Amino acid sequence: MNTLLSLLQPYPFERLKQLHSGIEPVNMAPISLSIGEPKHLPPEFVINTLSNSLDKISVYPKTQGTRELRHSISHWLEQRFHLPSDSINPEQQVLPLNGTREGLFSFIQASVSHNENAHILMPNPFYQIYEGAALLAGATPVFLNCLAENNYQPDYQAIDEQTWRKCQVLILCSPGNPTGAVTGKETLIQLIKLADQYDFVIASDECYSEIYFDETNPPAGLLEACAAIGRYDYHRCVVFHSLSKRSNLPGLRSGFIAGDKAILKEFLRYRTYHGCAMPEPTQMASAVAWQDEQHVIENRKIYTRKFQRVLETLDGYLDLKMPEAAFYFWASLPDNDEVFCRNLFAQQHVIALPGQFLSRNSNGVNPGTNHARMALVATEEECIEAAMRIKTFMQENYL
Repeated sequence: MNTLLSLLQPYPFERLKQLHSGIEPVNMAPISLSIGEPKHLPPEFVINTLSNSLDKISVYPKTQGTRELRHSISHWLEQRFHLPSDSINPEQQVLPLNGTREGLFSFIQASVSHNENAHILMPNPFYQIYEGAALLAGATPVFLNCLAENNYQPDYQAIDEQTWRKCQVLILCSPGNPTGAVTGKETLIQLIKLADQYDFVIASDECYSEIYFDETNPPAGLLEACAAIGRYDYHRCVVFHSLSKRSNLPGLRSGFIAGDKAILKEFLRYRTYHGCAMPEPTQMASAVAWQDEQHVIENRKIYTRKFQRVLETLDGYLDLKMPEAAFYFWASLPDNDEVFCRNLFAQQHVIALPGQFLSRNSNGVNPGTNHARMALVATEEECIEAAMRIKTFMQENYL
């Protein structure tokens, strides 16, 4: 077996299961705030398209995807991120993915040039796929702490020149998981300039980009930053998007990568060997999902209402701040995060994820310490019930 497999750490939900081991929680219905799995209803027209295209299951799908899907994606990108018309070539600059998780992992395998100096820079806390992909590619993950004093953004100015020179891929996550922090356009432009200076690729995970709370101010994207400086070939830049969060379709496993055509040409070659072509019924359902915005707007309204009601319920009881985007609270806790989450599970049967499970020690700091990720993905009623239970938990244990 590949000896690098031994470097992989247990996944956060494995650790959560161990944390709960031996506990018999209070006799209440469980409410999970731990997994970022949307529970809102998926669009009916997408389900109908999927059902009506099942005859295509007898056809081997193409790795590059159908023309209809790629054109739907390129049009959506141009509309959403204010890109010039026809600046995203659907034949050369878009590839479908079986979700961003699969795409991010395989992209790192394909993009790392194997040498002892290969570094992959990533936010900390982070989506653990970034770390695992780097390790299995034989690269060194470099964790960039996202702390409250820097608005939960990496301090890119503190990165030394040697680290930049070793960087092969800079992974961005904006809006951030778990912090909800959004990287501004000016910062993205500065990072593009650094990529040119030090010869690395920027891989931007933007799968939460459509969950935000101000319809007049959507989060900026990496391709949008490219366009702002006239970089219409999107050189060195790729973005990852998904229907899981945007359209409540996590089980569809549908996303895409778009950007630099030279990078995508090589990545497509990798994927033809990887055996990861998306089934045609999934592609047909995905195409119609990318073509519709109304269901996404309605989705945002539901999340906005849930965040407002939970904040109102827990005001004065738990240190919560409205995130810039995404569907997580990155709660600051009055206690050790593992202790807090274990006791919350035992006493109120509410499941939250300790922050340390999503981060690593870096420069003497673990940015997940005394934090918990709480995903407001359940129904509005369940989220309000969870907030009431957390309020009772805080009254009984900390106030």
